[in-house]
Amino acid sequence: MSDVFEGYERQYCEISAALSRKCAAASALDGEKKKQKLSEIQADVQESESLIRRMDLEARSLQPSVKAGLLAKLREYKSDLNNVKGEIKRVSAPNAQQATREELLESGMSDTLAASSDQRGRLMMTSERLNQSSDRIRESQRTVFETEEIGVSILQDLHNQRQSLLHAHTTLHGVDDYIGKSKKILASMSKRMDRNKWIVGGIIATLVFAILFILYFKFAR
Repeated sequence: MSDVFEGYERQYCEISAALSRKCAAASALDGEKKKQKLSEIQADVQESESLIRRMDLEARSLQPSVKAGLLAKLREYKSDLNNVKGEIKRVSAPNAQQATREELLESGMSDTLAASSDQRGRLMMTSERLNQSSDRIRESQRTVFETEEIGVSILQDLHNQRQSLLHAHTTLHGVDDYIGKSKKILASMSKRMDRNKWIVGGIIATLVFAILFILYFKFAR
């Protein structure tokens, strides 16, 4: 439940309780006082309807899992408001005062006490639902904080792993460079060995030729 919806709901419950008291008071009045009280009641009814519309708009903008429960609650509030409207019509009727007096003479104050008890019960239930909703909001916030902390920890681990991979990649790149240089050195040494082989072979061939040349002249004399 959102804080905006809870604010509208508190206002509605306060106005609803006031409407019940004003209707009971208006039924015992007559003349200008009754008209003034009915005018106040009509203003409260309009304000209640406005609050219900605002709560409906706010509920429909929330997530489906939350929206369903709030719309069910709104249906109860609309039903209560319709009952209040019916009571207002009865109080506003021309013979309402006489009917009210007879009803009071027959039942005394039992109905008023029952209505007050019922109203208190509804207000207590509403307060309990508000407290439960607040607890759920706090629990959801705690879950969100814990999830956020876990997400931050996971991101930190991923960052560390990425740094390790980059370091390993750099190390491998350095090893590749050393291997490339080693190959070049070995190739150069191989070329030098081949060249030295040709030089040594040339020297040996020259010596053999010189020895043969000396032997030839020696035996020729």
